[in-house]
Amino acid sequence: MKRKWMLVAAMVLVVAMILSLPLTGCKTTATTAAAETTAAAETTAAATAATGELYVEASALGNLDYFYDHKMGMEQVGKDLGVKTEYVGPADYNIAEMINAMEQVIAKKPVGLVVVGFEDTLVPIVNKVVEQGIPVVTVDADLPTSKRIAFVGTGNYNAGFQGGTKLAELIGEKGKVAIMTKPGQSNLEERINGYKAALAKFPDIQIVQIADTQSDAVVAAQAAASLIQKYPDLAGIGCVEAAGGAGAATAIKEASKVGQIKVVSMDRGGDTLQAIADEVISATVVQQTALMPYYAVQILYNLKHANIQISSDNAKAGVSGTPAAIDTGIIMVDKNNYQYFVRK
Repeated sequence: MKRKWMLVAAMVLVVAMILSLPLTGCKTTATTAAAETTAAAETTAAATAATGELYVEASALGNLDYFYDHKMGMEQVGKDLGVKTEYVGPADYNIAEMINAMEQVIAKKPVGLVVVGFEDTLVPIVNKVVEQGIPVVTVDADLPTSKRIAFVGTGNYNAGFQGGTKLAELIGEKGKVAIMTKPGQSNLEERINGYKAALAKFPDIQIVQIADTQSDAVVAAQAAASLIQKYPDLAGIGCVEAAGGAGAATAIKEASKVGQIKVVSMDRGGDTLQAIADEVISATVVQQTALMPYYAVQILYNLKHANIQISSDNAKAGVSGTPAAIDTGIIMVDKNNYQYFVRK
């Protein structure tokens, strides 16, 4: 009898355990669902809060083909984050007008400002913007002495080094070369330093001149023509900004020296890519330009919406909460892949 009751008791215990399982499962499912609902609500709330936020990029030279990618990057990040974006600044290289555009941006009270740091004369206005409570991220060219919180752009020294290495290869590691630039821009100076370092590895290569393009294709063509006339045995030209390649191509065609003078250009302008197709320009160093404003706005967006605890009190500890710099990289483009960079 005792054995019988023990078996009954055991069966009752097993049944009870089985019956409890669905209840526990329901409870776990309900808890998970509640957590997911809360997370979804928080995400929706953050997205709703971001709607209407304004992020602005200020630049100059907006008429250059190169800055199409800046505008495209701003437009795309606005769509992806669900925020408003604007691109402001003069069509030519007019820093006074760019500063005026930045002054006007302050009144719009954007969440953040993206600035192409062409030259140090922009430092005071950048600092003024920051002092108004608007964080700034520089792109393309940096202003390290300003109060900007981060820089996003090409590793300019490496871009120049890769360009110089390619140019040395194209001219058979010997001969006279010239470099074309717009003096005074920190990013271009870094590229020139990269070119010099790369070319210094080859004792039979001589840099004969650094020419001023003024970031204007017509001026660059005139400068290249002068180089060709001054150095009839010129073997190569390296360009560290967009106008240089277009100008060099024009001068080389006019001098009937296509194929004799090798050119490494910069960026992916339509005229540069056509010159590669025509075998006037041998290669061009292309930046992933659209990534610059794209990641810059993401930094500014995260600064407002994320709260990553690097310390117990980030503000008091002097923690920026952002990366100091992001290198957006380069691609070497030549006759083998130029067609993929032609804009439709």
